[in-house]
Amino acid sequence: MKAILFANTDWYLYNFRLAYAEFLQKQGWEVVFVSPDGEHVSKLKEAGFRHIPFEFSRKGINPLKENETIQRIKSLYEAEKPDLVHHFTIKCVIYGSLAAKESGIKAIVNSITGLGYMFLSNKPHIRVIREVVKHLYKKALPDTQVIFENPDDRNLFIQMQLVPEENTNIVLGTGIDTDRFIPEPPPNSVPLTILPARMIWDKGIGEFVEAARMIHESGVKARFALIGNNDIGNPTCIPFDQLSQWQKEGNVEWWGWQDDVPTVISMCHIVCLPSYREGLPKILIEAAACGRPIITSDVPGCREVVKEGVNGYLVPAKNASALKDALLKLINDPEGRQEMGKASREFAVNKFSNEIINDNIYSVYQKAIS
Repeated sequence: MKAILFANTDWYLYNFRLAYAEFLQKQGWEVVFVSPDGEHVSKLKEAGFRHIPFEFSRKGINPLKENETIQRIKSLYEAEKPDLVHHFTIKCVIYGSLAAKESGIKAIVNSITGLGYMFLSNKPHIRVIREVVKHLYKKALPDTQVIFENPDDRNLFIQMQLVPEENTNIVLGTGIDTDRFIPEPPPNSVPLTILPARMIWDKGIGEFVEAARMIHESGVKARFALIGNNDIGNPTCIPFDQLSQWQKEGNVEWWGWQDDVPTVISMCHIVCLPSYREGLPKILIEAAACGRPIITSDVPGCREVVKEGVNGYLVPAKNASALKDALLKLINDPEGRQEMGKASREFAVNKFSNEIINDNIYSVYQKAIS
């Protein structure tokens, strides 16, 4: 059996789908990655996988160019003749599904890994584009198996009649290697809270910076760090100058991209992600596996990783004051942080391990094939 995994960046495939590809290999599958070229392609090849570079615009909306992209995907699928294709991110899901159907591929799996800017923004021109996207989803998703990472996204797609209910599946995220992400004692130092994410406004970074400012002005000793690069391809990207200005003001540190996530988490006491909406953020699962308490927004995707008051706190999205209060609870309670960290680890092992998630995804593959 041969599967193609198709995403809009090689970074996504390497960070979120490599473990599942290795699982598929062990089941006897040939796995081929498809995405635009990038610095993570060499890592995919080092892991023993073939990668086919496929360039396309993440933001393009020119109908002629977009149709040309679909035809190029169709040609790729006809040349490779996969038994199953699995798509991630909006354009890959829509264009890949349309191309697969034209190519006669029967087993099509689509992952909706969050609704993203297209569904979160209320700007007039985005609302117009959103209607077009919904129309395309209605053409692309029928006769495919669709994986959602949380029940809210699944229910919304069913309500909008974008996908038949019988074709929907819920798989909680992409899994975590609980042997790599393990609890380490936090440092005996001033409490450090990190926000690891792409530097885009929709991750709640503005609220995090404001909460840090209020805490510093109150005289509480604490550190706050932003971990990640700004995503220039995203419409809500935070400009480099803004990130630099925040660092100069001294309320938050900006560490940029960090490859060694377990080490970064081991350096902190609290992990925070006040996002506006997610599929199911892997960084929160990684934080839980590393035994850290979590503060995140009470929104779809995020709330699946936190049991309120057990392994962290849920706060309203876009509310810097509520975020500040939750942060202060943990900053001022080292014993509470320790107990919540233990609960986080147990939660991660029992619900989000690679073994559990890979089996769940493979069950969807079996449905698609049959």
